[in-house]
Amino acid sequence: MITRHAEATWEGDLPHGKGHVKSNSGVVNHPYSFATRFENGPGTNPEELIGAAHSACFSMALSHMLTIGGNKPTRVHTVADVQLDKVGEGFKIVKIILTCDAIVPGIDDKKFQETAAKAKAGCPISQALAATPIELKATLSK
Repeated sequence: MITRHAEATWEGDLPHGKGHVKSNSGVVNHPYSFATRFENGPGTNPEELIGAAHSACFSMALSHMLTIGGNKPTRVHTVADVQLDKVGEGFKIVKIILTCDAIVPGIDDKKFQETAAKAKAGCPISQALAATPIELKATLSK
């Protein structure tokens, strides 16, 4: 079993407090705050980090599935838009939209779309986020 480690600290109340999030590898090491999450303040936020993880995981899963299917991709680029909205008294991630553009020599669009759908379903991050609607917009570039 592989275990990855990240941690966060929050100091103060929600609107005026501040936090810091970091990963064991040191790659993630950023401040976060109310302004970074609900406004456009400098720093990161949980939804951005989820989006980064999801786009990376999906790109890797799609690349792998294309390759084992006989069509090694040249490039897979994925953007994850994580939508946070007020629901009742709190906030909820209401949707994630994965927008993928890939260069895959020798594949037709039908097979590409089928493989992209399987990658969306099979990606470990998609599975972890299964309670959230996830949309996929996959484009095969030549």
